[in-house]
Amino acid sequence: MSDITILGSGGFGLALAIMADNAGHNVTVWSAFSDEIDTIKRTGQLKAKLPGVNVNKTIELTTDISCVKGKDIVILGIPSPFLRSVCEQAAPFIEQKTIVVNTAKGLETGSLKTMCQVAKECFPQNHVAVLTGPSHAEEVARGMPTTIVTSSDSREVSYYIQSTLSNQTFRVYVNDDEIGSEIGGTMKNIIALAAGVCDGLGYGDNTKAALMTRGIYEISRLGAAMGAQEETFNGLSGIGDLIVTCCSMHSRNRRAGILIGKGTDPEEAVRQVGTVEGYICTKNARDLAKKLGIEMPITEELARILFDGAPAKEALKNLMGRPPKNETEHEFLS
Repeated sequence: MSDITILGSGGFGLALAIMADNAGHNVTVWSAFSDEIDTIKRTGQLKAKLPGVNVNKTIELTTDISCVKGKDIVILGIPSPFLRSVCEQAAPFIEQKTIVVNTAKGLETGSLKTMCQVAKECFPQNHVAVLTGPSHAEEVARGMPTTIVTSSDSREVSYYIQSTLSNQTFRVYVNDDEIGSEIGGTMKNIIALAAGVCDGLGYGDNTKAALMTRGIYEISRLGAAMGAQEETFNGLSGIGDLIVTCCSMHSRNRRAGILIGKGTDPEEAVRQVGTVEGYICTKNARDLAKKLGIEMPITEELARILFDGAPAKEALKNLMGRPPKNETEHEFLS
């Protein structure tokens, strides 16, 4: 049994809380929003995030950030734009023994750092790990079998997370490639947004299959430039997460993309859907690709749709009209 605090009462944070509580751990959920905490206490649910899912009464709920003190694990379930500010609030209370586990997916605007890199800056004395993979909150919370991956700068820490969080419905694998695991989980949101745009335009399975396949090459290209291992993207944090996010209506990125493909203004689509991690990440990834000097055509064309007013059909035409290529493209890994 471990003492676990989850920062963030979003769908995935609550899902992990329910899963960990069911596995016998002492679980606390923190939120900056007192109305969300009050709603859960009053109704036993947070319908806006996890409709139809009961939040266990044994889970402690609080708006006091000092709840991180003395914990074995603190899980960051904060949307990427707000991760640094919440970590800075928690930093005075967190103890050196505590393992910080990040689940946020994105690149920080301006610095273009990953979320684990941000967390390490805020908690320099702590081990920081990533927990990522194909895991819709709606299914984790309902105990549907789920496999996910964890990675950190310490195998001992990764194995501790694995042994602590694994149970009959939630299986955790260890991957030694921390940056690759994080980039896979981050970039798949961009490809899922693009897949949703294709769905909204009325294109079929051929189009989505091509987009996903070329998308994993694009993710691998960025990962390789950042020092990741190619094989990581064949696993849960790469192709696994890409499949679930591109193909499911649980995916907010895909749902926002569908609205955009049907003609909704991108900002309005994001407003309607809620947290869409791939939206700002698309712009930041385009900036990072330019900084690293690598080609990311899907990301570039999606950024033109989202931020430059380019018509979606024009973007797809540009992708289809690119110069012929050798599919294996080994040269980008050299």
